[in-house]
Amino acid sequence: RGWVTLVFNYGRNQVKNFLLSSACFWLEECHLDGLRVDAVASMLYLDYARDSGEWVPNPFGGNENLEAIAFLRELNEIIHRRYPGVLMIAEESTAWPLVTRPSWMGGLGFGMKWNMGWMHDTLEYFSVDPALRRHHHELLTFGLLYAFTENFMLPLSHDEVVHGKKSLIAKMQGDRRQRFANLRLLYFYMWTYPGKKFLFMGNEIAQEREWDHATALDWYLLDHADHRGVQLLIRDLNYLYRSTVSLYGQEFAQEGFEWLDCNDAAQSVAVYLRHSRESLPLIVILNFSATVRMGYQVGVPLPGLYREVINSDADCYGGGGMLNDEYLYAAPIFCMGQSCSLLVNLPPLSGIVLMPRNL
Repeated sequence: RGWVTLVFNYGRNQVKNFLLSSACFWLEECHLDGLRVDAVASMLYLDYARDSGEWVPNPFGGNENLEAIAFLRELNEIIHRRYPGVLMIAEESTAWPLVTRPSWMGGLGFGMKWNMGWMHDTLEYFSVDPALRRHHHELLTFGLLYAFTENFMLPLSHDEVVHGKKSLIAKMQGDRRQRFANLRLLYFYMWTYPGKKFLFMGNEIAQEREWDHATALDWYLLDHADHRGVQLLIRDLNYLYRSTVSLYGQEFAQEGFEWLDCNDAAQSVAVYLRHSRESLPLIVILNFSATVRMGYQVGVPLPGLYREVINSDADCYGGGGMLNDEYLYAAPIFCMGQSCSLLVNLPPLSGIVLMPRNL
């Protein structure tokens, strides 16, 4: 309705068969890796985008579209049975429960759900001047209250770079150098945050204009060091993610994430751990301010030496090159609820990942 389109009658076998065979066609004949079902909320609710008198309650008097719910469950059961490993992703924008739980648990059976809340909060936060971000710190922390209720995917999709919304780099604050630093920090935050990553084409090279389906991407931008640096950062973040169990082993479980400090709004710094059962934890430190933080004290769970494995301010990414080159020693000094702590230098608008040396 909101898109001036017709609504399917999910109670008719002919309609269901048409939709189910269409889904199977894309996977079987075109060999797609997955399907994203758009606007699932408009399917689930009879009164979605409708005024009073424009919809009829279901037989139980509710606003749930029982036929659409049954269809989605059947769709996911068939796809997962016939094409194991294929991703079924729900673009669902409400608090409907159990979207990514199997039908036998009462869920809809999707593998993943787009985290629309994370996307909106994150882009709103990065649109704020770094000097004022201390007043909006809750936009960083609120999402962790529900981050493990579903199998979430973090989407920076086509919807965010079309129809006058501007490209991602154009959404960032500050002069050119700060905008690129902000964008690198955004990606750093996204890759170390729990959930699968979805980045629309062109975002990895910091395309400056909105996406246009009728033209190619602006690949010539890679002739410029700052654009090439963003691409290199994405490459290295992908490598870190794939090679580090702590970032993906428990990313859909509360046990895989632990706040070390989510309360330093005054300095716009966030610090957290990423855990897995198979390896030692990672320490993620994010400085969302445009101010250098020298000797910032960070609590860590283990004593000994730590090394910096990635820093978004590195020269090769187009940053200022403020790195922690030496090993950092964690002394037995209590901090952030941990028995040990170390001192680290934080570049402005940057992210850092630390690992214990023996990892």
